[in-house]
Amino acid sequence: MLTPIAYGLAIVLGVFVVFIGVRFLVAPQSSAAGYGVPAKKDGDSAYLTIKGVRDSVYGLLALALIAFASAHAVGWYMLVVAIAPLGDMVIVLRHGGPKAVAFGVHFATAVVMLINAALLFAI
Repeated sequence: MLTPIAYGLAIVLGVFVVFIGVRFLVAPQSSAAGYGVPAKKDGDSAYLTIKGVRDSVYGLLALALIAFASAHAVGWYMLVVAIAPLGDMVIVLRHGGPKAVAFGVHFATAVVMLINAALLFAI
């Protein structure tokens, strides 16, 4: 019973991160606003593209590990990659973004990833 839950959550997280990355590539301005730190209209969009590529790669790597590696490997990946949304939370807070986004999106994502890591280590 634990195995489908752990892998199901991992798949959802991987697909969700790919979606976020693709959204940053397709609609960078609105994605940045949803991230919690709106981008300047005349700013350098390269940084938004970098975030899109980074998130897409993180999500695809998660899905590849789910398909081809052990549950423990996926668990270690989730444990380490949970640093990214924690860093995103700090960035939003340091730049005056909404606390609701910092904690409700970024911190919550990190917590779900850590729970997923624990579930994967348990199987």
